[in-house]
Amino acid sequence: MKPRCSNQRNRALTLTEVMVSVAVVCVLAGVAYLAFHRPKAVHRIVHQNQSSEIQCVNNLKQIGLAFRIWEGDNGDKMPMRVPASKGGAMEPAAKGDVAPVFRVMANELSTPRILVCPADADRDVAKNFNAGFDNSHVSYFAGLDAADDNPAMFLSGDDNFAIGSRPVKSGLLLLATNAPISWTATRHVNRGNIGLADGAVMTTGSSSLRQLLVQTGVATNRLALP
Repeated sequence: MKPRCSNQRNRALTLTEVMVSVAVVCVLAGVAYLAFHRPKAVHRIVHQNQSSEIQCVNNLKQIGLAFRIWEGDNGDKMPMRVPASKGGAMEPAAKGDVAPVFRVMANELSTPRILVCPADADRDVAKNFNAGFDNSHVSYFAGLDAADDNPAMFLSGDDNFAIGSRPVKSGLLLLATNAPISWTATRHVNRGNIGLADGAVMTTGSSSLRQLLVQTGVATNRLALP
């Protein structure tokens, strides 16, 4: 038998068809890459935020303990309520200068590292509490009127506040109980940590922050912000 011959020819792809095929493959590869890698990136960011928030809480617990130890050695008064002439920091604190408050507690704090929130990109950790230690090495405020007789008072905490959507400035903040206070997005993704006079540390959103402020039961909270 004679071999059968086909009249059909193998047609080669045109240049346009090749380019379209390559483009489709690239798009599919890009979609696959995003599908596999984006969740990992998001998970990593969330984990980092949680880790910094936990470390910040631990910092404030240690700071709260330092306040209590110092208080016990100084007539049951916080440094913000003891004159500088007697080893406290009442005068600079009243002007909104918070660094001296923590400086007088150097022995109780042990290290200035715990004064910087790990999510605070604007502060540097000081080497020690000696010359050069100032508000640029502090992330946390000090509540000037914190005392044992009102355990709900603000003692210390993150300072990234906003009043009426405007970030507050360093110095003395007179915070009315009904102030429209909120957290900025600069640290714990619109959250923050507050240490109370009884030693508790609360992680709050803006709404719960305002509730805590009301629970202090005073007309005005005086805070020294770095």
